[in-house]
Amino acid sequence: MLEMRPDCERCGVDLPADAPGAFICSFECTWCAPCAEALDDRCPNCGGELMDRPTRTGTALVDNPASTKRLYKG
Repeated sequence: MLEMRPDCERCGVDLPADAPGAFICSFECTWCAPCAEALDDRCPNCGGELMDRPTRTGTALVDNPASTKRLYKG
């Protein structure tokens, strides 16, 4: 199951699990759309391709909440 990290690792913007606009690599490194574009859709941590992260809504989000651990180190 995806961790659904709450923020962009590059700029720190909030990325709610129930909203579109987040991009992830296969290791779940998480970026907002503007940062993913600035990174040419490549994860700077692993070199992997950044893809749209699916959203999690309703009961799925209630039963499986998103992570609250923020990774932005700015």
